[in-house]
Amino acid sequence: MRKKFARLFTIKTRFEALLVIYAIALGAVERGVTYLETYPGITGWLFFAACTGVVFIAGAKLLDAVRPVAPQVAAGPYAAKPRNNIGISRNRPNLRRSRHFGSALPISLRKD
Repeated sequence: MRKKFARLFTIKTRFEALLVIYAIALGAVERGVTYLETYPGITGWLFFAACTGVVFIAGAKLLDAVRPVAPQVAAGPYAAKPRNNIGISRNRPNLRRSRHFGSALPISLRKD
């Protein structure tokens, strides 16, 4: 029973996260307006900016927490080649030193 009750307060989708962010933003603006009334001048505006700035941080955390999972690829008769995860792009040529020490161009384009 306790697990069912706890699931009510779990954010599962991006839409639910956006609703929570909206509620946080409403509360932050209300608190900011209170700060503007309590602290007139630049101090009130700084507190107002701090309250609304927190919404961006909390919203980013919430949206990252419910990021959709990448779909699984169906297994075929052949195993997929492992991806090169070291950050090298194969879309453009890489620069490397020339093998000819006396050439005019010390750097040449790699031909893969």
